[in-house]
Amino acid sequence: MKKVNITLTFDDDKLNALEFSLRKEHSSVQARMDDALKQLYEQTVPEAVREYLDSKSCPCSQARARPNPLLRKRRIVNRSPRQPW
Repeated sequence: MKKVNITLTFDDDKLNALEFSLRKEHSSVQARMDDALKQLYEQTVPEAVREYLDSKSCPCSQARARPNPLLRKRRIVNRSPRQPW
């Protein structure tokens, strides 16, 4: 999927204080915003739409999900000795 940039405006002093506090937690504004946006997406976008978009972005997963009919294994049936065939 194509990535886009999102631009937000925020008070400079507040952003500096936020970055300072998050560094103490070994985190960043970027990481927290990524997490928040992912959470918002999962809460807001219906699951069927998310699955559709996921399938569009990675067609390789669909190929693995469908078994190749040419590679089907033969089923072996145990036959008791009493049966003549």
